[in-house]
Amino acid sequence: MSTTRHFIYEEIAADLAAGRYRAVVTRFPPEPNGYLHIGHAKAICLDFGMAAAFGGRCHLRMDDTNPAKESMEYVEAIQRDIRWLGFDWGEHFYYAADYFERMYECAVHLIRTGRAYVCQVPQEEWKHYRGVPTEPGRESPYRNRPIEESLDLFARMRAGEFPDGSMCLRAKIDMASPNLHLRDPVLYRILRVPHYRTGNRWVIYPTYDFAHPLEDAFEGVTHSLCTLEFEVHRPLYDWVIQSCGFQPPPRQIEFARLNLTYTVMSKRRLGELVREGHVRGWDDPRLPTLCGMRRRGYPPEAIRKFCDEIGVTKYDSLTEYALLEHYVREVLNLRAPRRMAVLDPLKVVIKNFDDSVVREVEVPNNPENPAEGTRRIPFGRELWIERDDYRDDPPPDFYRLAPGRAVRLRGAGFFTCRNVVRDSSGRPIEIHGDWAPASARLKVRSTLHWVSVAHAVPIEVRLYDHLFTIPDVSAIPDDDDYRRYLNPRSLVEVRGWGEPALAATPPGQTVQFERLGYFCADSEDFRPDRYVFNRTVTLKDSPLATAGRG
Repeated sequence: MSTTRHFIYEEIAADLAAGRYRAVVTRFPPEPNGYLHIGHAKAICLDFGMAAAFGGRCHLRMDDTNPAKESMEYVEAIQRDIRWLGFDWGEHFYYAADYFERMYECAVHLIRTGRAYVCQVPQEEWKHYRGVPTEPGRESPYRNRPIEESLDLFARMRAGEFPDGSMCLRAKIDMASPNLHLRDPVLYRILRVPHYRTGNRWVIYPTYDFAHPLEDAFEGVTHSLCTLEFEVHRPLYDWVIQSCGFQPPPRQIEFARLNLTYTVMSKRRLGELVREGHVRGWDDPRLPTLCGMRRRGYPPEAIRKFCDEIGVTKYDSLTEYALLEHYVREVLNLRAPRRMAVLDPLKVVIKNFDDSVVREVEVPNNPENPAEGTRRIPFGRELWIERDDYRDDPPPDFYRLAPGRAVRLRGAGFFTCRNVVRDSSGRPIEIHGDWAPASARLKVRSTLHWVSVAHAVPIEVRLYDHLFTIPDVSAIPDDDDYRRYLNPRSLVEVRGWGEPALAATPPGQTVQFERLGYFCADSEDFRPDRYVFNRTVTLKDSPLATAGRG
């Protein structure tokens, strides 16, 4: 992310000017319980960007305090996605699990200083003690138990003497606070679930609200940047840091999360879509996951530019998906090689073509980047064109092929329609006509792409579109099933024909199908005997711009 002087930049600069910190240390702390999505990309760009802007460092930390949902699969995927996005944490890679012993010692310190106690009120009953923000809560009957008793019980909790959920360690703060997070929150709970990193060594685990500030303090983080939903947690964050005596204390600053139209950002909902088979895995190109966007062919530079453009504010908003697509096009326009492919084929037969002569035409690989050079494409008597490029009775604003009309063939002269061959239903199946070389002085208003029938390679194309039919999925009320708004045409699969060069496309590379859009050779299914392409994004004026829309 650029050093645009948003409010977080200004606050960090003020902290340095006031001598509050000597250097800037930020962190990106994902929980390894799912794959990263573009909402995380905004946080990644901000965390690494602010560290770079002030000559500091950014840590990558796995916030792995909930072993029931975490695994090394997610850890490895998170690292892979961040590196693909263009960031590196160097030697500063950490696991919260490696701090468990130090966290336990901090909890013991809080008990010894009268700031924490072991509570045996069942969790389902605690809501009656906690109360509501407008009225004071009730104190736990165990709140004032002797310190030595809490110390003994906490040690026995660690030793595994008590069943799950039978007791917990609570902070002793303020049961009358209007902020419910300060009404004696849980710091530790009993949970007999093996941890992917520590195995069965622990049967008690710290809560996020206790662990996270300690992790920042242990690592010397100066600025803990997080989304707005953690703003109400900040008093507890500060209480933990102060009560455990860390100086200088890290500072938590909140910003608005990214909300994108026509998709979901909830890891819970994304997981449901994967598990229930609504999509084909975490890397499904319809998902906003970074691995899905990578498979779809989105360049990481485009995502970084997008995150820079939307900025950093304190106000929640809904960002148009079209803005992200704009930056994808902007990057790919300069980078993507041009190729010709036909997805809804209609045959053209050139009656005056001498098929005894093998002909090739030379076209640029990328008109926007002459350094990419040219390529030669075979040209023949029979060609495939897009069915949508022909009309029997064209409207006034249709300038493509029609009876008696000529068009330019990309890099290959001109073709004039003379007659049409139809099937029994009257549908055109062949367009017959005459060819003229590029030197002919024909006045035409349209250029068509094409593929030589004799040399075409079969391609499978997945036309991806918005996953949901409504822009603001987050506005769906809880009593309504968000799955009801899934777009049944978010994936349309078609078979077409491509020029021979498409067979040599490296998996993962994005090319432009001329006049149709950008398409990525699928990283999983593309192989020498199967040419599978995912639509990355349409061209703005593509005839396929709305294909697949629900």
